[in-house]
Parts: sequence; C-alpha cells; structure tokens
Amino acid sequence: MQERFVINIGRQFGSGGKSIGEKIASRLGIKLYDKELINLAAEESGICTEHFERADEKERKGFLSALIGHFHRPLSGNYYCANTPLSHETLFHIQSEVIRRVAERESCIFVGRCADYILRDHPRTINLFFTAEREDRIRRITSRTTCCEEKAAVLIDRIDHERARYYNYYTSARTWGEAASYDLTINTSLLGEEGTTDLVVDYICRRLGINPAK
Repeated sequence: MQERFVINIGRQFGSGGKSIGEKIASRLGIKLYDKELINLAAEESGICTEHFERADEKERKGFLSALIGHFHRPLSGNYYCANTPLSHETLFHIQSEVIRRVAERESCIFVGRCADYILRDHPRTINLFFTAEREDRIRRITSRTTCCEEKAAVLIDRIDHERARYYNYYTSARTWGEAASYDLTINTSLLGEEGTTDLVVDYICRRLGINPAK
C-alpha cells in the first residue's frame, strides 16, 4: 500500500489549474477537493455554507467575531447562519482543520485555500502553481462562461488580486505566484492542459515513487 500524499494547487484565474488538477486526480486515482471543502467545513462546524462562500479565497475584511476556542466544539442551528457574524480568521481556521483531517485520512489534491501552507509539515506533499498567457486565460474564460473578453479581463485582475491578498495574508512570509513558494510552477500555455497533465503526473510519480492508477 502506497503512503498517503497530497498535491496542492495554486493557480491564476483562467489558467486551467482546476481542470488540470481534475485530470491529475483521475490519472492518480485520488480525489480533488475544491469547493467541496466549503461543504465539509460547513458540515463539520455547523456553520452555514454562505459564511464560507463569502470568505472563500477573498481578502480579509477585518475582525467581526472572536470565536477562537470554540473551533473544536460543534456549532448548532441556524443561529450561526443568520445572526452571528464570523471573522475570516475563524472561517480560515475551521477550513484549515478540515484540510488537515482530509490529508490525514487519504491521498488527495487540494485546489487553493492556502493548503500548501496549512500542510507545510506534511511529509509527502507537492506544491504546484499554474499560470498561463493572458490571452489564453481570457479565451478559456469566455469559452466556458457568458463573459465577453472585456469582462473576462476584469475578472482576471479582480480574482487574482483577491487570491494573492488572501494567500499572502494567511501564509505570512510566502508570496502568491512566486516560484520560490512552490515546488513546480508551470505556464499551461506552453503544453496545453493534456501536455501539462502529462508533465506533472510524471513529476509526481518520480518525486514520490508512485505509479499512476490503472
């Protein structure tokens, strides 16, 4: 039986990072966690998903509540959905605990949410960052949504800014998108999604001494 391992993916908006992550997960026979983390965090904490969605990879808005000390105690009822403001720090802590628990029980892929930093002491992790040429990112966004090119460009700037602020704040000394923060940084425009998947799977298998799923 292979030792558990974790792949953490950072990505520019529109770079194809999640799609490539799904292909890697399929090749390796493991699960990818992206928005699923929001549902898991909500289920385990008893806090409504809306709270996590509002804070999801968004820059910090300031302290709204000090609930530290209650993280490991189940929260109950709709009271925590409608009436209790929660700080981003509280939500980040809860989601971090979920990420750690998932990583303890299975090999998997996490997309974003500072998982590389949260799991920095995990003995078998690989941290990836995907970037792409701006025109390719705009093309990918407009092909998958109803956005025009102008709106896609605005979304790229806004979402990348939010992800960078979120990552830089919670990881302190690390910098979002900077090569030194990751094991492997790849421009997906060079090889495309399939070619990038091939390269990354080969890297993972060599690095961790594992075999792709049959």
